[in-house]
Amino acid sequence: MSIPSDCRFTEEHEWAKLDGDTVKIGISHYAQQELGDVVFVELPEVGRTVSKGESFSNVESVKAVSDIYSPIDGTITAVNDTLEAKPEAINESPHEEGWLVVITPNDSSQLEALLAADAYEAYVAELSK
Repeated sequence: MSIPSDCRFTEEHEWAKLDGDTVKIGISHYAQQELGDVVFVELPEVGRTVSKGESFSNVESVKAVSDIYSPIDGTITAVNDTLEAKPEAINESPHEEGWLVVITPNDSSQLEALLAADAYEAYVAELSK
């Protein structure tokens, strides 16, 4: 399993990647594996304000519907419209093509509270035992 070192992670398996003044967010490789084939993604409205821990989207797979939670406080400034026609991009490329939203954070230091790649890798290893 590939865990990008330039991302931070939540224990709910969202990833966050700082890109200039914004943060790109998606679900981890582990999460998409656990979900199975993604068949639908509900994307939020651009301009929506979200709080850390708030559900802003859900991903539907052949197994379940899972809420996606914001890892930081901020405003959604972009959504990955590609996922409406191609939700399987989350399975194929969760850290590149399968991103969900871009958030302009209220306080980017919130990212520091998230798990670094090595800590997330250890967390996932524990879950997999």
